Amino acid sequence: MKNYFVYIIKCNDKSFYTGITNNIDDRFNQHQLGQIPNCYTNKRRPLKLVLVEQFSDVRQAIAREKQIKG
Repeated sequence: MKNYFVYIIKCNDKSFYTGITNNIDDRFNQHQLGQIPNCYTNKRRPLKLVLVEQFSDVRQAIAREKQIKG
């Protein structure tokens, strides 16, 4: 069974970024190392992972991400 994660990152400028992934460790490292070109977080490092929620259904994860983003 695959797991999906909705996450919130606090950026160095005190703004927040919300995303979804199936591998939270790899994704956060990509953000932290600036490996995602043109990503919102790329010029706002260092970053802090402040929330992670796990889901087994990708549709629930997507709905939660949309709810957080408003």
